[in-house]
Amino acid sequence: MVTLLACLLISSLGTIAATRLVLAWLQKRQILDLPNERSSHSRPTPRGGGLAVSSVVLLVWLVVACRGVPAEGTGPVWPAIAAAIVLLGVSWMDDKGGLSARLRLAVHILAAGIGLAAWPADLSFCQGWLPFWADRLVALGAWVWFINLFNFMDGIDGISGVEAASIGFGLAGLALLSGNGGPDGPLAVAILGAALGFLFWNWHPAKIFLGDCGSVPIGYLLGWLLLSAAAHGHWAAALILPAYYLTDATLTLVRRARRGEPVFQAHRQHFYQQAVQGGASHARVARLILIANVVLVALAWLSESHPIAALLVAAIDVWFLLRHLSRLGQGILR
Repeated sequence: MVTLLACLLISSLGTIAATRLVLAWLQKRQILDLPNERSSHSRPTPRGGGLAVSSVVLLVWLVVACRGVPAEGTGPVWPAIAAAIVLLGVSWMDDKGGLSARLRLAVHILAAGIGLAAWPADLSFCQGWLPFWADRLVALGAWVWFINLFNFMDGIDGISGVEAASIGFGLAGLALLSGNGGPDGPLAVAILGAALGFLFWNWHPAKIFLGDCGSVPIGYLLGWLLLSAAAHGHWAAALILPAYYLTDATLTLVRRARRGEPVFQAHRQHFYQQAVQGGASHARVARLILIANVVLVALAWLSESHPIAALLVAAIDVWFLLRHLSRLGQGILR
């Protein structure tokens, strides 16, 4: 418990302080996210807060790894940390100038592959339902998709901070409930604290944006923790905790693909973006997602004893959220 509290305080306070320094530097260098027809903001805002958030999280993960805290039987965390550092650098290059989608995807696949290669061969992410090669292929695809969807969904003030904090809190609580063999608590708490610290600056109206250098590495590290949960038998919780992001991003991608639209091009068609376009404030939408996520966290913990029931209720929870966001987007609710 002392370790968890220390990780929470260090990551949250460290992120608040580091983001202030990064914000001043970005303003001086005029590294700004300029509004365009696909944006959900209306004024130039510094982009690159992930330089602070990702760096603090990775520093805490390094300290935790040096102390040998990760759960016994979990894949070594060092390769994941190294890969996340590479993702931070590549994503910062993308924030500054823009890299091709193919290059970004290739780096994401490589990073996920490095992380998976370090896991013990006798550990199954799909609970032994698939042969080894298929199990790892499914895990690779899920991890790469999660990295990208976490990036895609970072489109309004506060949303990624709320989502990262919710998943981090849920995983940390799961670690405490399971005792051992669950996802590593201190690593999850590091992301929780950093997300809370960043929300200090990113809550509407945001003073700074996360940028790819934040959403990509954080999505990668959260993916590592979710896979850890699945590998240790907590497969239902690993599906429930990110259920809103998974559903919104996947449904939007499918709809765009069916219409023949470029799926990797920036847009404003996610459910939460439609709600903002319909007149809801960023803060209101982020609060709605937070409320739904609190329910998902409780269901993830309940899934330890009733996995199928928890999954069904989680699906209903996400459906209600998407329906509410859609009605806001249509101007039905005010």
